[in-house]
Amino acid sequence: MSDWPPKPQNEVQNSNNKTGQEWQILEKVVLASVEEQRRSRRWGIFFKTLTFLYVLFVLVLLGRSCSVSDGASGTSSSSPHLAVVNIIGTIDSGSKSVNSEDTNKALTRAFESKSSKAVALNINSPGGSPVQSDEIWQEIRYLKKQHPDKRVYAVIGDMGASGAYYIASAADEIIVNPSSLVGSIGVIMPNYGITGLAQKLGIEDRTLTSGDNKDILSMTKPVNAAQRAHVQSVLDNVHAHFINAVKEGRGNRLKSNDPAVFSGLFWSGEQAIKLGVADRTGNLQTLMRELKVDNKVDYTIERNPFETILGRMGSEFGQGVAASLSQHLQTEQQAKLQ
Repeated sequence: MSDWPPKPQNEVQNSNNKTGQEWQILEKVVLASVEEQRRSRRWGIFFKTLTFLYVLFVLVLLGRSCSVSDGASGTSSSSPHLAVVNIIGTIDSGSKSVNSEDTNKALTRAFESKSSKAVALNINSPGGSPVQSDEIWQEIRYLKKQHPDKRVYAVIGDMGASGAYYIASAADEIIVNPSSLVGSIGVIMPNYGITGLAQKLGIEDRTLTSGDNKDILSMTKPVNAAQRAHVQSVLDNVHAHFINAVKEGRGNRLKSNDPAVFSGLFWSGEQAIKLGVADRTGNLQTLMRELKVDNKVDYTIERNPFETILGRMGSEFGQGVAASLSQHLQTEQQAKLQ
C-alpha cells in the first residue's frame, strides 16, 4: 500500500535519478577517502624511510670518525705513535678483503701524519692477487721516496706468504716470529680436468667459441702442448715480476742465491732470517719499545657495513618513490578520464 496512490511517471524517473546521483556522490566520497588514506600511508612510509636513512647516515659518519684510532687506548692520531696498516686475510679486489684501493689510502694517511714516527704493516695473510699485491708494493715504494724520514716495517704474525710477502718485501725491515710461515715466492693457477668423469656420466661439452684458444684450460677437454706452453709462459712472466720485486725490495739483505728461494717454498721465521728473506724476530710491541713510542694508531680502512646497507636502501628507496609517483599519476589520469 506504500506505493498507493501511484505516482506520475515523471516523478518516478526523478526519484530514480536522484537515487543514482546520491550513489555517485557517495561513491566519489568513498573513493576520495580511500585515495587520501593511500596518500597518507605513502607519505608516512616516505618520512619513516627518510628518518631511517638519516640515522644510518649519522652512524656511518660516527664510524668513519672513529676509524683512525687506537681501539685499546683511544689514542688520537695527533700524539706521537706507530702508524699501523693491517694486511690481514686474502688479498684481492673485493671490499671485504685486503685490496689496493683501501690499503693505499691508509698508507698515504699513515705516511702523511705528522705524528706518526714510523709505519708498520701488520701482516697475517696467505697472499692472493698478484695485481693487488704489486699495486700496494709500488705505493709503499713511492711513499718511502716522498717521506724518506719514515721507515716502514713489515711485522709478520702467523703467516706472510705469496702476495703478502710480495708486499712485505717493500719494507725497510721484515720482522717475524720464529714460528711464522714466510715466503712462498711463486705463482699458481689451479685447474682440473674431468674429461674421463664427464664421459662416464654421459656429459657432453657443447661450449661454442670464436677463436681456437678461447676454451683454453677447459675442464672437459685435454690441454694440448701449445696451450700448456702458453699458460706456463704467462705464469713464468708473472713469477719474474714477483722475483724482481723481492730482489729490488730486499737488495743485499738476501743472503742466499739458491734458486729454491724463489721456487714457491716457505720457511719458518727462524729459517727465513738465515736466508735473508726476513731480518729479525719481534712483534708490534717490541717495535714500539724500540721506537720509544707508547701508542699505536690503526690507519686501516675497513668498509663500514652501514655503507653497503645505505647504498641498498638508497636504491630501494628510489625505486619506491618512482613506483609511488607512477601510481599517483595513473590515479589522477584515471580520475580525469572518468
